[in-house]
Amino acid sequence: MPGASKTPGAPKGDLATEITASLVVFLVALPLCIGVAVASGVPPELGIISGVIGGLVVGAARGSTLQVSGPAAGLAALVSETVLEHGVAMLGVIVLFSGILQIVLGLVRFGRFFQAISLAVVQGMLAGIGLPLMFSQAYPVADAKAPGTPIENMLGIPGLLADTFSNPQTVIAAGLGIVTVVLSFLWKKVPGPIKKMPAALVAVGIGIAVAALPGVDVKTLQVGNLLASVDVPGAEQFAGLADAGIITAILTFTVIASAESLFTAAAVDRMHDGPRTRYNPELIAQGAGNTIAGLLGALPITAVVARSSANVQAGAKTRMSRTLHGLWLLAFALLLPQVLALIPISVLAGVLVHSGWKLFAPEQFPKMWRQDRGEFAVMTITTLVIVATALLEGVLVGLAAGIVLAAVRMSQTVIRQHVEEDTAKVVMAGNATFLRLPQVIEALEAAAESARPRIRLDLTGVTHLDHACRSQVEEFVTQQRGKGLRVELLMPGPAKAASSDGPEQETAPRTVPRPQRPATASTDTGPLPGPTAEWFYLDTRPMPDEYADQYVSR
Repeated sequence: MPGASKTPGAPKGDLATEITASLVVFLVALPLCIGVAVASGVPPELGIISGVIGGLVVGAARGSTLQVSGPAAGLAALVSETVLEHGVAMLGVIVLFSGILQIVLGLVRFGRFFQAISLAVVQGMLAGIGLPLMFSQAYPVADAKAPGTPIENMLGIPGLLADTFSNPQTVIAAGLGIVTVVLSFLWKKVPGPIKKMPAALVAVGIGIAVAALPGVDVKTLQVGNLLASVDVPGAEQFAGLADAGIITAILTFTVIASAESLFTAAAVDRMHDGPRTRYNPELIAQGAGNTIAGLLGALPITAVVARSSANVQAGAKTRMSRTLHGLWLLAFALLLPQVLALIPISVLAGVLVHSGWKLFAPEQFPKMWRQDRGEFAVMTITTLVIVATALLEGVLVGLAAGIVLAAVRMSQTVIRQHVEEDTAKVVMAGNATFLRLPQVIEALEAAAESARPRIRLDLTGVTHLDHACRSQVEEFVTQQRGKGLRVELLMPGPAKAASSDGPEQETAPRTVPRPQRPATASTDTGPLPGPTAEWFYLDTRPMPDEYADQYVSR
């Protein structure tokens, strides 16, 4: 996956390339729109309506350039549950007000928060979407129905293979799907100008020709009346806003749809070198799309990685391709449903299998392992959790893992300790946080066990000292002074006036210049301190050789 450089200005796309890219996205979006609608428990036509809105409304809006929106599989389970509980009629109201909330969030500039996402989480998210996509579409390739969850789909592959080879018609369907996948990988190597034609379009042509042969009976797309499926919410549905369950559903849809769209934006931005997504305008655009989808009683809209990835891979450079894909969806569903009925489902499933592989990008895992094993762990965790649960949960777990990794790495504390004559010295540097508390305690206890009458704690090299470590150090000082030991404590920041009478005097608010260590009494022009004074200075003398092996560095 190519890195994302910041290129100023919008690139000029070639018209022919934009049109062919829009056709590729259309071929990827069509089965997804229908599949997501079926999985959501609503008529398939509602999925196409949402796809049209994602193209013509969200696609034409400023925000992102190459990101494609439409009904998403990540919301299918939530939509299905909502429809079962509240009915299809209430879905429009929920989606409508979710869209309004998204617009409000965009206006208050909430979208910028989603830019803080690490590359490892993005790559793990893409892999976590691509892997289940491949296994789920392996079933339509053979004209079969996927069992359900990604894990169930993976475990069911052996049974799918056995069933496929037991029926000549499913063998033909699987053959068409495999040819589509192979063409998708190899088409760019075809010599001559013919390679400018999208591989998916070539595969659809082959599929239609084979499906028309006598004796061939493979499943094809079936789309009903689009206009008859529109269900505008009425007064009865709006009255449902008094139900706490409806309000909860609206908030849930808003959060998940916004998160999926903006996390996807971060992922898509890393696929190309064009203009970056403007997160707040993109959130407003997503809200506008969902507002219109809700008014028409359609499915909720989010940005979708599979369609966006296909758009980028097809060479699109402007918003034209994603807008045109919505136009193709509308035109074919309204004017040419009989043409759609000729397209084998297995061919479209093959297009999605190829998209899934490109998203999974298995070569990124060994590459990340070589570059940074901590980030590799974050990437792998994100992928596995998405596969095991869902997109949003996986991304949140991945973000949490990334934060933990960053906290551990930032909490790098160097602790050096040695004994010199009558003094046990402990010098600390770096970031001292609760994550390093065991090492801090170990160093302090070693100083106390050295049986020296003086302990010197030098923390001037500490750039950050959190409350846990500070409390531990101050508690140690108090305990040791209570035992009659002289403890010299030099904390980060300006030197404080201090004496051996107790910590209260040591932490007095009056600041004084840090005294330089005099070489001898005869060379010092100022008065020498009294016999009970504690000296605060950074001992810069090299450690004696005999104590070198006692240094502890963590």
